[in-house]
Amino acid sequence: MALTSSVKEELSRLEVKKSSERRAELSALLRFAGGLHIVAGRIEVEAEVDSGATARRVRRTIAEVFGHDSELVVVSGGGLRRGSSYVVRVGRDGEALARQTGLLDGRGRPVRGLPPAVVNGAVADAAAVLRGAFLAHGSLTEPGRSAAMEFTCPGPEAALALVGAARRLGVLAKAREVRGADRVVVRDGDAIAALLTRMGAHRTLLQWEDRRMRKEVRATANRLANFDDANLRRSAQAAVAAGARVERALEILGDEVPEHLRQAGELRLSNKQASLDELGRLADPPLTKDAVAGRIRRLLAMADRRAEELGVPGTDAAAETAAGTAAERVEPAPAAAGEPAAGPPAGGR
Repeated sequence: MALTSSVKEELSRLEVKKSSERRAELSALLRFAGGLHIVAGRIEVEAEVDSGATARRVRRTIAEVFGHDSELVVVSGGGLRRGSSYVVRVGRDGEALARQTGLLDGRGRPVRGLPPAVVNGAVADAAAVLRGAFLAHGSLTEPGRSAAMEFTCPGPEAALALVGAARRLGVLAKAREVRGADRVVVRDGDAIAALLTRMGAHRTLLQWEDRRMRKEVRATANRLANFDDANLRRSAQAAVAAGARVERALEILGDEVPEHLRQAGELRLSNKQASLDELGRLADPPLTKDAVAGRIRRLLAMADRRAEELGVPGTDAAAETAAGTAAERVEPAPAAAGEPAAGPPAGGR
């Protein structure tokens, strides 16, 4: 959760001058982290956050924008709670603040989603809504396959309102219910980067992009290593199988092998890793690769016909036996730093 803490720390210290953005941010934060309570017949507003800097930001906005006093209560961690939490409470002026921030509508009824004034505000207000929601209950995971920016919402209406705010910023977010909790999730790496930029977490964005680039480079290196390893194994299997077939062909035919075919077969056995073009240059006199391939093909065909007449296994049987152990003799390609070694290709032995 290091990135989450970094984002919240940076956002809690972000200077915002426009009062409409400060109102939108506080409205979202109180909606996602707080609630309305009736104490001694009056309405109180509470917001519980996990950062002291965020709590101080909430109190400053309440005082400077709305002109109300608030108190701060620190709840020490214990049991399942790992760290301390900070509760900002507005008691005497709680109902007035609730109406001003849109937690209550004109008739005094609780608003389930976000207030219309915030939802219909400017694009900068939409960014402020996401900033407030993240400060309240947001998280950011490390870049990679499971990278995600996630917001825990107080209800489906608030989740849909947050999805709409993200859409106004050109970001695709999805609302879903996970283990009984409503969440809004953004998984695309470019979309996460765009949200960090619009919310104002520029320093954390640089960290996230740096880690994202390292992950991508490492993944690319591993894919190339696995690709090279698979090609090496296939080449080894093909070379061993070809050599085994030629050896079996010479064994079946014995002295019946025509001399020019024997020379091609012995050339293949003595240079198992060479290509057909290289075998042609090694021949005396030199041959084209098509000529070498043709001679080896005729040698194998002649041997298979002779094996069928004798009722003995042909060259294919020797190839299957040899190929079964070829991959085991190939060293796997080295993996990139910090990653497991490359394994055999799918379907390999």
